[in-house]
Amino acid sequence: MTAPVFIFTDDTVEPAGAARTAHPGTSLVLTGSEARHAVTVRRMRVGERVDLADGAGVRLVCEVTAAEGKDHLAVRVLERIQEPESSHDLVLVQALAKGGRDEQAVETATQVGADVVIPWQAGRSIAQWKGPKAAKGRERWQATATEAAKQARRARVPQVSEPMTTSQLAAWTRETVQDGGRVLVLHEEATAPIGAVALPDSGSLAVVVGPEGGISAEETAALEAAGATTVRLGPHVMRTASAGPVALAVLAQRAGLWG
Repeated sequence: MTAPVFIFTDDTVEPAGAARTAHPGTSLVLTGSEARHAVTVRRMRVGERVDLADGAGVRLVCEVTAAEGKDHLAVRVLERIQEPESSHDLVLVQALAKGGRDEQAVETATQVGADVVIPWQAGRSIAQWKGPKAAKGRERWQATATEAAKQARRARVPQVSEPMTTSQLAAWTRETVQDGGRVLVLHEEATAPIGAVALPDSGSLAVVVGPEGGISAEETAALEAAGATTVRLGPHVMRTASAGPVALAVLAQRAGLWG
């Protein structure tokens, strides 16, 4: 069974900043909410293995040396791993959806390997992020991505961007395509299958998923004009919670990220 993963920051490791240069034999103490979860929920014991990750590719393979109080986990570093960056960045552009389906998409896409998540305020989105809701919604999605990354034993946590309007998404699409990436809009009326689209050797691979009511013709035209390609995921129509993760899985396999 793989070791549980807990995310550390400079503020949650003692001695302060020691995790940056930690090497085999270094003793560290994880504190804060992650340590509390390890001690009181997971009930980590002396001698058990645990991985500490910074969310940006550093993984410290550790052995528990003590579980102190409710929020202090003492460990000894066994190995330091700097996971290389992928040749491709998997990007999920997820339209806001009702009933928590958008968060389900974020959770599953993180397990698949998404690197970036972009909330999209689509024209037919019933859910609306306005004013303070935008910041709270983004924080909720980021928390979902972080927890899913830990569950998937990832050393990298996807970053949730600021929510975008359709015009902002079109501008982002244009820039991404100009930089050599591909932006694929999932649409049930498209004729080109996602498996037949040519992929670049590197760069961003993004999928755009509409809300429950679908992507409007105007939105589709704006994204295509910016360089996006409209594709069909498969013979069946999927819900907004599952379409994005399934599409990213297809792209990850085709790009050799799961080799």
